[in-house]
Amino acid sequence: MPKEILVTGGAGFIGSHLCQKLLTQGHRVICLDNFFTGSRANIENLFKNPNFSLIEHDVTEPIFIAGLNQIYHLACPASPIHYQYNPVKTIRTNIVGTLNMLDLAKWAGAVMLQASTSEVYGDPIEHPQKESYRGNVNVLGLRSCYDEGKRCAETLCMDYHRQNKVAIRIVRIFNTYGSNMHPDDGRVVSNFIIQALKNEPLTIYGSGSQTRSFQHIDDLIPGLIKMMENDDNFIGPVNLGNPDERTIKELAEEVLKLIPESKSQIIFKPLPSDDPSRRKPDVRLAKEKLGWQPQVSLEEGLAKTIEYFKKLKLDF
Repeated sequence: MPKEILVTGGAGFIGSHLCQKLLTQGHRVICLDNFFTGSRANIENLFKNPNFSLIEHDVTEPIFIAGLNQIYHLACPASPIHYQYNPVKTIRTNIVGTLNMLDLAKWAGAVMLQASTSEVYGDPIEHPQKESYRGNVNVLGLRSCYDEGKRCAETLCMDYHRQNKVAIRIVRIFNTYGSNMHPDDGRVVSNFIIQALKNEPLTIYGSGSQTRSFQHIDDLIPGLIKMMENDDNFIGPVNLGNPDERTIKELAEEVLKLIPESKSQIIFKPLPSDDPSRRKPDVRLAKEKLGWQPQVSLEEGLAKTIEYFKKLKLDF
């Protein structure tokens, strides 16, 4: 049966893909976005669908929408260059924005999925990271507006669930990449691809030995929907990520291999503070509870993403 679904941050990288998928499933989708990092170009093709609508709104301001069945709460800058631009606004978005969406879920009787992050694990001592791990976060660091904001958002979700019986879902999303990423969002995959296409040096911060696990957007979206729709009312938190761990140097080399015409070289610069040394999800819980596991290899996902950026024709 078609549902009335709100997607906050729906014009962003992940949100636009989610809106598209929910529409193909026959649902009525309301995209809510303030366009700080979201892009109208990401959702332009969705306006021809009569089941799609847009509300330009900031989640830090209350809003009430009648008839909602589900809320996917994705709204928040997710790359350091954006969330550190105005850290007070970032933490306000994570805390006040989440409070407003929980109030909306309570009022409407909707299920709310909170998009949390692997950043709640900080610079992890436990490896790989299981959902039971409580993290190693520097509460005074430059990244804490995002890390601590998301940790507090998880707390708010659990308190609304316990105190007000709001139905919630919590997912912890690991590094995700793919089409609709902003070319200048500062994340490592888009950085390397754009630099390689422009024949500029691929900039590695630190030695390049730090690791990440990269998940393609085509894997994440089914995971989000499976979590929202799970029959066991499984709350989470649950990790959604690809456990194929790579060093940043290996990622740079793979990008150059997939763009053989590039004349770029790899250069090294000082490592920013609080940059996690390694990151790898334990996804056994997602497999057990949701029947979900990633399918797209890094090589396949990078090739798709490179083609997307080539089509943008960004003065290469």
